[in-house]
Parts: sequence; C-alpha cells; structure tokens
Amino acid sequence: MMLPEEQELTRLEGEQAALEEQVTSAELALETAKTETAQFQHRYYQTVGRLYAQLDELDAQIANAHVAQSPDDVAAQAHAQAAQEQARKSAEEAGLIEAQPAPPPEITPELKLAYRQAAKLMHPDRATTEPERLRRTSLMAQVNRAYEIGDQAAIEKLIVAYGQDPEAIGGADVASRIVKAIRRIAQLRRRLSEAQQEMETQQQTEIFQLKQTIEETEAMGGDPLGDLAQQLMQELSERKIQLEIAQQE
Repeated sequence: MMLPEEQELTRLEGEQAALEEQVTSAELALETAKTETAQFQHRYYQTVGRLYAQLDELDAQIANAHVAQSPDDVAAQAHAQAAQEQARKSAEEAGLIEAQPAPPPEITPELKLAYRQAAKLMHPDRATTEPERLRRTSLMAQVNRAYEIGDQAAIEKLIVAYGQDPEAIGGADVASRIVKAIRRIAQLRRRLSEAQQEMETQQQTEIFQLKQTIEETEAMGGDPLGDLAQQLMQELSERKIQLEIAQQE
C-alpha cells in the first residue's frame, strides 16, 4: 500500500505529465502560426508588396518634382519628405532594400542593476557540481542576450524563474521529488499561459488577420492577391503618367 506522500507524488507527477503535453501542443500551435504567417507575408510581399513599394517610390518622385517647381513651398517640402520616408519603409518591407539597423539599446542604471542581481544568483563560478555549472552557464547566456538588447524585463523574469527552478532541487527521496514536481507544475502553468497569450497577440496582428481573410477568399475559389496585383499595375501606369506631367511642368 502506498504511503500518503507517495500517493501525492503520483498525483503531482500525473498533473505534470498532462501539463507538459498541453504546453507542447500550445507551443507547437504557436510556432506553426508564426511560420505560416511568415510564409504568407513573404508571398504577399512578392505578389503585391513590391508593387506598393513601386507606387510609393513614384509618389515620392512626384512630390520631389513639385518641390523642384516650388522650392520655397514648405508644405510641398514636408509632403516630399513624408513620401520619401514611406517609400523607404515600403521598400524595406518588400525586401527591395536592406532595413536600417535598429539603434543600440539604452543601458540604463536599472538594467545594470538587474544584470548584477542575476549574475550574483546565477554565475557559473558559484556552482558546486558540474550539472549545476552547466545549468548556470545556460541561464547566464540568456541573461547576457537580454542585456545586449536592453531587455530588463527578461532579466527580471529570469531572476524570478531561477528562484523557482525545479532543477535546483537535489535529492531523489519522495519529499524532494514532491517539491520538484510542485515547482515544475508552476513553471509549466506559467509557460502555458505565456504561450496562450503569445498566440492571442499573434492572432491580433494585421498580417495574421489579412492572411486569414485572403485564405478564406482563396478557399472559395477567389484570387484576391492576383486581383489586387492587377489593380496596382493599373495604378502604377497612372502614376508614371502623373510623374511625366509633373516633371514637364
């Protein structure tokens, strides 16, 4: 007959196994959604994104032509600058030009403090066993990456997670295994909640919703991207005429 603590351990390990399956399914669904959205985004930019970029470039050239005709027109200059910026963004999105690198993150005193706290807790030099040293090395690598991009919240999250890490529990007796299972269950619940929130955020993005709309129309036999491409080609022809007129004025 099992002792009460052994029964509790069995229950906890069953709950842990069920949560691990849920987390795996949630993370798979999330990564699938991200991958399929990225694939759609590439197809969208190849089909119509490049045409939008060409339209924006023509708009910028037309705006510059108007500035050349009226160099003292402040409103025309502002419009031309805005048009040029839009053309650059469109070209970046369509992959026609390389995106400008993001500015380096600001290293704030708060970020430095979070890093120091993490290093004091997790530095590999504080390990007393080889498995512990490897665990700390992996954690500090995550801390370093977060610091490099200025992600203070990520470092603070790692600090909290470190204090609740089930791998920090040693021993193979029932009591130790119960504590380890409790921590692992809490860890899995957090990850499941995070994955679900990430999926909700993903589903709310414009590109994801556009993907759904386009795919629903295609499932009914339509060709919305092809139709839009034809419309944009017509607009490109019209813009080229407008540019020729603007340059001749």
